[in-house]
Amino acid sequence: MFLLLPIPWLISRFSPKHESDSTAIRAPFFNEWKSLNSLYPSKTRSSQWRSIILLWLAWICLVIASARPTWIGEPIELPNNGRDLMLAVDISGSMNTEDMPLNNGITRRVDAVKKLGAEFISRRSGDRLGLILFGSRAYLQSPLSFDVSTVSRFLSEAQIGFAGQETAIGDAIGLAVKRLKERPVASRILILLTDGRDTASSVKPLEAAQLAAELGIRIHTIGIGADKLTLPGLFGSSFGSRQINPSMELDEKTLETIARQTGGRYFRARDPQQLSQIYLLLDELEPIEQASSIYRPRQSLGHLFLAMTMIFSFFLVLFKMKPVILSSRKRAFSKVTSS
Repeated sequence: MFLLLPIPWLISRFSPKHESDSTAIRAPFFNEWKSLNSLYPSKTRSSQWRSIILLWLAWICLVIASARPTWIGEPIELPNNGRDLMLAVDISGSMNTEDMPLNNGITRRVDAVKKLGAEFISRRSGDRLGLILFGSRAYLQSPLSFDVSTVSRFLSEAQIGFAGQETAIGDAIGLAVKRLKERPVASRILILLTDGRDTASSVKPLEAAQLAAELGIRIHTIGIGADKLTLPGLFGSSFGSRQINPSMELDEKTLETIARQTGGRYFRARDPQQLSQIYLLLDELEPIEQASSIYRPRQSLGHLFLAMTMIFSFFLVLFKMKPVILSSRKRAFSKVTSS
């Protein structure tokens, strides 16, 4: 692009000079024209040079902008992607059950999953993470991305009922397979967390797991929910209280089979402490790659030189119009004084 810089000079140097052969006419009011012309200041040598300089500056900035100048920043070290890790979280109606002891109280299952899941996600910096939320249907809430903070925020914003009240484990696995099978990495991981059994899938969970196994996708399953829950008796007292198993609907056998078929592991989280230990164990089973790569941020600077071109052009027009403006004022002043 910089080879174009001398083009204006070459054109003015070698192009033939313009010669006019037009016929002259006699103007009887020539003296009036001459008096008007005296109101317009003639171009001085300094003004001509000023116009030439502005034209050249505008042309140089335009050529530089066309050369696409780019600012290259300092090198930034990025960890290589060790895993393509997809989280599939159950947000069906049963996840609203309050049976998880947390912070000296009893909280809902989904709240414990959000809190501890966010801690797990924050430790996966360097992996591509994605999030699937499923209830009656499975939805991709966040595609695979290095932006772990956004994945964590999407998990914290998930609400019970967003995906329906039932549980579609098979569809969640199928959606994860669809998203992971195209990834060009050797290790693809799905962590599936649920508190129930499949009641709404169009694909059976074991069939989806078999497809995942054929594609080399490893599935770790987590069954969440307490084994015992004491219901208060009369007027909230212990009189007439009884114990129930809030995890009766948890299909542990299917979750174990899914994990075994795909080379993963099944975990049982009866309280937040166990869930936290499971996440720590998953960090050991699926370690983050320690190798790193260098990235240098780039930023285009062409728009700055285009702006400078416009500024020089503006001043060029302003200098061209200045004599006309001054003469107009001078003529107006002369009319006022004569009247």
